[in-house]
Amino acid sequence: MKDAVKIGLVGGGAIAQLAHLPVLTKMRGAQVTAICDNDRPKARALADRFGIPDVVTDIEDLLELEELDAVVIATPNHLHEPHVLSALASKRHVLVERPLSLSSRGVERILAAAARAERTVTVANNHRYRSDVQALARFIQGGELGKIVGVRSGAYQFKRQPEGWRFRRAESGGGAFMDHGVPLLDLALWLADYPDPVRVTTHMDRGRGSSAVEESMIVQLECTGGQSFLFDVSSVYVGEEERWWFEVLAARGSARLAPLRVVKELNGRATNVSPSGAAGRESAFNQSYRAELAHFVAVVRAETEYEAPTDQVVLHRIIEAIYKSAEDGKEIRF
Repeated sequence: MKDAVKIGLVGGGAIAQLAHLPVLTKMRGAQVTAICDNDRPKARALADRFGIPDVVTDIEDLLELEELDAVVIATPNHLHEPHVLSALASKRHVLVERPLSLSSRGVERILAAAARAERTVTVANNHRYRSDVQALARFIQGGELGKIVGVRSGAYQFKRQPEGWRFRRAESGGGAFMDHGVPLLDLALWLADYPDPVRVTTHMDRGRGSSAVEESMIVQLECTGGQSFLFDVSSVYVGEEERWWFEVLAARGSARLAPLRVVKELNGRATNVSPSGAAGRESAFNQSYRAELAHFVAVVRAETEYEAPTDQVVLHRIIEAIYKSAEDGKEIRF
C-alpha cells in the first residue's frame, strides 16, 4: 500500500475550516502534517482541534519540512500565484483555491513552472465535482440534449460588512463577480467544453471608494457557434432568501441545477428525464469538496490521470475582458 500523501495547508480561513481540514483529516491516503497561517494562535487552535503536528507562520518555513508531498493553498487571492510558485519551486504538488492567479499571464507562469518542476497543479473549481453536475455532464457529453445553446445563471447574496481583503480590489481582484460569478463562468464553460470567446458586454455597480469592489454585475458572453452565456450576480441583495441558479439551454432539451432537473424532447414532447439519486444527504458544497480533494490526492498518488489546468488561461482572459468591458462601458471583442 502506498504511503499517505503528506499535505501542508497554507491559510487557516473559512474555507480551510469548513472544507479542507474536516475532509482531509478524515481522508484515507492523506495526512495533514502542518498548518501555515500568519495568525499563530489561530493556527495552533486549528492544529489542536484537528490533530495536526506542526504550525508555522511563513510558507517558506512550511516548504522546508522534509516530509511534505503536497500543499493546499487557501490564502487571499493576490497571494495565490506567489504561493503556488514557491510550492512548485520546492517540488510540491499543489491544490489552490480559485482564482489560480489574478491575471492570465500569471496562470501561464504557473503552468510553465509546474511543467519545469514536473509537479501537478489543481484548481479548486469545486462545482465541477458536484454529483448533480457530474450527472448533467454525462447527459451533455452523451449528446442527449443536443448542442448547448447557452447558459443562464446567477447568484444573489445578502450584504455583508465591508471588512477584510475581499473588499479591497488589489487583494481580491474583484467583488461580487470574482466571488460568485467566476465559479459560474468556469462551470458554464467547462460543461460546454470551453468554447472560444467572441465578445463580452458587462454592466457593473461598484461600491464607494477608489479601492472598492463591485457589488453587482451582469455579464453577457458570446462564444463560437453562437453560444450565449449570461451571469447575474449581486452581493448586496435585499430579499427574503439568497439565491443561486444555473440553467443549461440546448437544442433538444434543458437542465437546471439545485435540484437537478433534465427535460428532453421525446417524440415532439418535453419529457422529464431527470436521473434519480442525484441528490444525497450531504450538501452539494461538502460533497463537492470531498470529491475534489479525493481527486487531488489520487492525482498526487498517480492513481488517476492528471490534466493540467490549461483552460484557466482562457478563463482568465475572459475575466480580464469582463472587467475591461465594465470599466470602459463597451463591448469587448476577443
